[in-house]
Amino acid sequence: MALALKLLKQLRGPSTTTSTILYRNLRPRFSNLRSTIRLFSDAPLSEPLTIPPHQKPHSPSPSSLNQYELAKFVAIAETWWDSEGPFKPLHQLNPTRLAFIRSTLCRHFGRDPLSPRPFEGLKFVDVGCGGGIVSEPLARLGATVTGVDAVEKNIKIARLHADLDPLTSTIEYCCTTAEKLVEEQKNFDAVFALEVIEHVADPAEFCKSLAALTVPGGATVISTINRSMRAYATAIVAAEHLLHWLPKGTHQWSSFLTPEELALILERASISVQEMAGFVYNPLTGRWSLSDDVNVNFIAYATKIKTAN
Repeated sequence: MALALKLLKQLRGPSTTTSTILYRNLRPRFSNLRSTIRLFSDAPLSEPLTIPPHQKPHSPSPSSLNQYELAKFVAIAETWWDSEGPFKPLHQLNPTRLAFIRSTLCRHFGRDPLSPRPFEGLKFVDVGCGGGIVSEPLARLGATVTGVDAVEKNIKIARLHADLDPLTSTIEYCCTTAEKLVEEQKNFDAVFALEVIEHVADPAEFCKSLAALTVPGGATVISTINRSMRAYATAIVAAEHLLHWLPKGTHQWSSFLTPEELALILERASISVQEMAGFVYNPLTGRWSLSDDVNVNFIAYATKIKTAN
């Protein structure tokens, strides 16, 4: 128990003295990237900017699907809307993810963040939507939402739940992949992949698909877990093995990406990261908050680079 409490404290990260969001121009840290990234972390780079190879437990596929990872989510698909079940951490994290999304995208699209439906008239796609816990609030904020997931059980659960509310019954749920949407020449004003990229077989190819789905000048939002020792201690050892917040084996540390690696992968796909934030959990309140600490959970807002005609 003492070890669990110690690891819980690690989840909080370094304390902050203000609730004001801090930004920093990190062009020197990303000298090989074109964009100026507004990043919360002030910590210096301790690792070279290299992208790790990802071990694939199945034969190569033309898509970024990882069948081993899909099987994990098939097993717990029926619990998506159980706020005390395996997806409890995501339910707790959701308000903070949505606060970041609302702030950055209202700024991006020139919308009023105080409006009850600021995303009216915009087309969004939620890639790896699961049971729809992000798709539904985006629809309530006015967006025309498409939710896609490769697990058919997830899509069935998402449809059933969305139909309970007229504001969310308009969501178009499809059992498909980002790659297939690209083949169908689909385009969206904003593309979301939240807590997904750490479960795909090929992050670089996956990001190329996200880029292809984003209209020029559109927005892409990705959240994931940093490949840091603190992330291993908290997201795997504590969350899966000690506190049992998640089923054991939910995450593989080697599949995580550092913020620098994610920015580089996106840059190669013509997606320019504009802003990053960390998510920090407070075990005393059971709540998450935005932070300048990107050492464990973090989220990135990026824009698709417009090319000259």
